[in-house]
Amino acid sequence: MSLLIIDDSQEERLLLKTILEHRGYGNLFMAASFREARNYLKSHDLDTSDEKINLILLDIVMPEMDGIEMLRRIKTEDRFRDIPIIMVTGKNDLKNLEMAFSLGAVDYVSKPYNKIELMARISSALRLKREMDQRKMHECDLEKKNKELEKALNEVKVLRGFIPICAACKKIRDDKGFWQQVECYISKHSSAQFTHGICPDCMVRLYPEVKEAKRQDGGT
Repeated sequence: MSLLIIDDSQEERLLLKTILEHRGYGNLFMAASFREARNYLKSHDLDTSDEKINLILLDIVMPEMDGIEMLRRIKTEDRFRDIPIIMVTGKNDLKNLEMAFSLGAVDYVSKPYNKIELMARISSALRLKREMDQRKMHECDLEKKNKELEKALNEVKVLRGFIPICAACKKIRDDKGFWQQVECYISKHSSAQFTHGICPDCMVRLYPEVKEAKRQDGGT
């Protein structure tokens, strides 16, 4: 699990980093501004990267761009939208917290840090991230299987419903109003293949001499 700490104060960044390292978190990265944070997120955005960010700790109060605006910009990019963000605030700023939650923050922690509370909130957010990743993977797998099934079904052509057929010549009228031989129509609307022969009735009608020859051979 990789965590990104965004805070303009070097002391605050190092304090958080020290607390988290003592609790077993090793992949910790720090940024002092939105530009640094975004450059880091972009350069480590591969799914196979061990340094892909799983959680962001984002300070609300910063000079050039505050945490609320950073949060908004991060969440507008699809590839970063699923990263859980915990807001860090040094005061009971309900208005900013309300705005942060509306923009997609998952939780918040207050300064000075209560270590037990901090670790509990981080653990909860990371658990949520794992569940989201598993669900997303399941949805992608399901979508892939649905596409494969849809492709297979499209390859299986089945005739159904009423088919207009000429009472005299037995040609079939297609959806565009053209009349086609039965075998042509069925070939286009099914996976059937044809082999030709002659039924007994047509044999008598088309080749009467064959029946006569058989009659003579049989003595009838």
